[in-house]
Amino acid sequence: MFRISNHYVSKIVFVLLFVEILVLFGAAYVGAAVRFIEVGNPSAMPNIEHLDHFFTSALAFTASVIFSMSAMGMYQLDFNEGLRDPFFLKLMPSFIMGFLILTLVFYLAPDLYFGRGVLVLVFGIAGVGIFIARMVFFKTSELRFLETRILFLGSGPLAKECSDLAKQSGSYHRYNIAGFIATTTEELCVDAKALMVPRDGDSLLSMARSNNIEEIVVAVQNRRGGFPIKELLDCKLQGLKVTDAATFFERETYQIRVDSLQPSWLVFGGGFDQSFARTYMKRSFDIVCSTLILAVTFPVMLLAALAVWIEDRGPVFYSQERVGLDGSIFRVHKFRSMRIDAEKGGKPQWAQQNDPRVTRVGNFMRKTRIDELPQVLNVIKGDMSFVGPRPERQYFVEQLIEVVPYYNVRHSVKPGITGWAQVRYGYGASAEDALQKLQYDLYYVKNNSLFLDLLILIDTMKVVLFRSGR
Repeated sequence: MFRISNHYVSKIVFVLLFVEILVLFGAAYVGAAVRFIEVGNPSAMPNIEHLDHFFTSALAFTASVIFSMSAMGMYQLDFNEGLRDPFFLKLMPSFIMGFLILTLVFYLAPDLYFGRGVLVLVFGIAGVGIFIARMVFFKTSELRFLETRILFLGSGPLAKECSDLAKQSGSYHRYNIAGFIATTTEELCVDAKALMVPRDGDSLLSMARSNNIEEIVVAVQNRRGGFPIKELLDCKLQGLKVTDAATFFERETYQIRVDSLQPSWLVFGGGFDQSFARTYMKRSFDIVCSTLILAVTFPVMLLAALAVWIEDRGPVFYSQERVGLDGSIFRVHKFRSMRIDAEKGGKPQWAQQNDPRVTRVGNFMRKTRIDELPQVLNVIKGDMSFVGPRPERQYFVEQLIEVVPYYNVRHSVKPGITGWAQVRYGYGASAEDALQKLQYDLYYVKNNSLFLDLLILIDTMKVVLFRSGR
């Protein structure tokens, strides 16, 4: 793993993305060459007047397909899945979406152009190239030299949880667990056979080197009494990677786990960028995205409003108080997706999956996120951001603050129409779900950046296309 704008990115995914960009870019040139090169005159490419225009066209083709593949979730890899049916079920729709995006680009910029014959060849060559690249990729991913050999300092519940996470099949990062070093301050929760006992006179560094350890994960909750801080420092100074459990969880799950979190980790750790530059960029991003979404979806919003009214002749919009930045209260606007008497008892209720209070039109709007579209007005007004933690009602916030640690941290940024928790976790209808979503929200608050916002928007498109999430 390495970081781009504070967000953890898998090296495996990054390499695959880079290779497939080269494949797509190369397919554009190979397709043009196959279509236009005349026998006996290899330099003839008659319908390409300017090389720079063709380069830009190839770039547009590559960007369109990569964006479409990302929106289809083709870079959320599952090594167990490999090249089975889901690969082809995602690749074909990705190419169709890429073709539609490319058609729009060529319409808006007529100087960028592929002939129909060239475009068919380019997509065909690209499909073969991506299939070969993925086949080679999944085969080489099985090699042991791509694994990271790790040692866990600790043998209690936290070490057990970390090791279970490292063993998960299908993970982006492959680990070879060398063993565990037990401490005297916690109970044994791992297999006793996996314990590594230092020989007399052996230091942690010498043990790590003799066992080819590349990373030491400190998974000890109680760090008092005999905690080997000096030996860990020696390991780090000699080039071994030393990681604490909170960072390990953050890296592997894209969450910040609150049950094993030390407050000092939040205070002294990196991230939580609320600088003027970040605030200005985010506000500019919000205005541009909201204006474009409002312009593009205005006809859809008109149809949605008409459908809501026709179904039960009730109000089209639904406004509700939510908690925003720094705990301020604002009114969020949505298309009404529930019956008029959804809370006839007067007591707020958690929305649930397959909620019986949801109307037929409302169910479709929720699955496609159409009911959220009026919130672009909240974004333009400044109450919300386009990307951020979803705002909750004050009634639930007051309850959750009492039972969920660090819940108020999510109010240090503006709430959003879509967010990291929505694209990673899905539906939530209880305090336990709120805890899981909070752990994703904390990751976003800590690591928020324009890059992460763009990734969330792409993932939101995937959620909408596959009708998943909340």
